Amino acid sequence: METGRCNLIIGASGSGKTVLMKCMVGLLRPDLGEVYYNGADFTNMDATQKTQIRKEIGMLFQGSALFDSLNVEQNIMFPLNMFTQDSFAEKLKRVNAVLERVNLEGVNKKFPAELSGGMKKRVALARAVVLNPKYLFCDEPNSGLDPQTSLVIDKLIRELTIEYNITTVINTHDMNSVMEIGDYILYMYQGKKELLNDFIFASDFLKDAKDMRMLEETGKIPNERNMDELTRP
Repeated sequence: METGRCNLIIGASGSGKTVLMKCMVGLLRPDLGEVYYNGADFTNMDATQKTQIRKEIGMLFQGSALFDSLNVEQNIMFPLNMFTQDSFAEKLKRVNAVLERVNLEGVNKKFPAELSGGMKKRVALARAVVLNPKYLFCDEPNSGLDPQTSLVIDKLIRELTIEYNITTVINTHDMNSVMEIGDYILYMYQGKKELLNDFIFASDFLKDAKDMRMLEETGKIPNERNMDELTRP
């Protein structure tokens, strides 16, 4: 998996997506195989070595997993308190920076119960990137969101991935996410992995749509264009 890319894991419920992700972040130990970060075997590291790797990992949980008794500022500051020796002023500066990045300035003192579903996701995403991680893991980031908000979260994850040059891994059932932000797609079937690009982009229409998006992103065609003029005889 390459840095600055959104790597999607898709598959039916029970296919092993969440188990795979938990093994990758160290919440579960695989029965067979290993997990490597930068060529180092994470599976067999001691506790101190694993802590160093975990400092480089951000996690966006399916239900956001915000602490109900902590306000937004305290939720986002939690990883900084755990892994850094920064002063409160330094930590607050970082909290405010990531809140601004996810377009939630000024909500520091609000509690999770006061936030909408989309706002909770953005707070959770801010917390996931507050340590400026090398790796970002997102478990069903669009779960429970309406289609429009889902697009906002997808776009934000992709922007942060590129901007911070993160290796992002996303579990999802949302095929819109596959089309919008999927740079690399892994299909889980009965606990096994298969590449599914040929399956997802099997039709000429979907292949053309993917090709057009790639041309837009590389600047070979403008994002804003007049199709009437382009198709005029």
